[in-house]
Amino acid sequence: MDELTAGDEARRSERSAMLGANQLLMRERNERLVLSLVRKHGPLSKSEIARMTGLSAQAGSVIMRGLEHEGLLEKQAPVRGKVGQPLVPMNLAADGAFFLGLKVGRRRTELMLIDFRGSVLGSEVQRHDYPTPDATVAFARSATASLLTRLDASQRKRIAGFGIGLPFQLWNWAGALQVPQHAMADWRHRDIRAELAEEMAWPVVLENDATAACNAELVFGTSDLPRNFLYAFLGFFIGGGLVLNGTLFTGSFGNAGALASMLVPDGTGKVRQLVSVASLSELERQLETGSARLWESADTWDVDEAVLDAWMDQAAAGLAHAAIAAVAVCDLEALVIDGWLPEPLRQRLVAKTEIAFTGLDLAGIRCPQVLSGTVGPMARVLGAASLPLSMRFLVDLGA
Repeated sequence: MDELTAGDEARRSERSAMLGANQLLMRERNERLVLSLVRKHGPLSKSEIARMTGLSAQAGSVIMRGLEHEGLLEKQAPVRGKVGQPLVPMNLAADGAFFLGLKVGRRRTELMLIDFRGSVLGSEVQRHDYPTPDATVAFARSATASLLTRLDASQRKRIAGFGIGLPFQLWNWAGALQVPQHAMADWRHRDIRAELAEEMAWPVVLENDATAACNAELVFGTSDLPRNFLYAFLGFFIGGGLVLNGTLFTGSFGNAGALASMLVPDGTGKVRQLVSVASLSELERQLETGSARLWESADTWDVDEAVLDAWMDQAAAGLAHAAIAAVAVCDLEALVIDGWLPEPLRQRLVAKTEIAFTGLDLAGIRCPQVLSGTVGPMARVLGAASLPLSMRFLVDLGA
């Protein structure tokens, strides 16, 4: 009898522990849900949160008070209506958390510091002919130390993560960068995420740079995007991301949305990879002289207009073919185009891509919208910083 009683007590303790763990998980998910909704919609009152989440008014109030106590939410000015008590919206607290994002590019590597609302507090840039692991890790160390001087002691304690946006399989791009194969070979066996994680006090996460840019559009973008779309970022090489049901889909090996490798017609009856027609490296090659201006700034370009226009025509045609192939498989609603481009040129490329669809056989599929990304040239480095933010504080609202 005593053994049976002891066994019953053990089982009751186990069930109690499981129940407590489930309640903690549910509370954490609800906290992330609240933070995600405030990030997406802006300041919200407790009653609005209750309506949008399905939580009771009391549960929503408890969660929002808890997030305020943790320094993640802060009260805004009361909004007075005609009847009842004034509503008190709550917004993300800028100092609630801080994030570092490292973007490793073929021509520039950049580290950025952002606050919880996504405001940029500072950045450091290193330009190069091609990236190496040693130089990247050294830059990450020195740039981190420099950016941390912008935070006081209490703010440094609220750094919540370090994200890395890195082109996958960099060793395969030596030819396109016009450098010897051995110059990029170290990338094959180096894991800079693990190296930096050993030195840093925060979680370090890594994602493909274009996928990170797509995440920046989901987290910080200002447009009302459809739930299913293909994302294209035009940098030195083109890359992309795939969003299904409002959620970034990375695939089994992290390469979903790998636009660079998609095959498109070359105009002669053959096919070639999209990277060879819709990347800024191709524009750089066609310009021949003065191409360095492309990498100094994405605000304005002073380049040969005839070369630029011809490149845009071929890029738009390639993007349209790639998007149609993706739509045929995933039934997507839109193609979102962003990149290291001045805003007027990005809008021109969107318009040219819309025109390119008119020359394609669309029988059996629905032509997607063509939209301009809203984050802009900084999407990859902001996306890198958004990775630990999403991992720690957000949920996929489309899930």
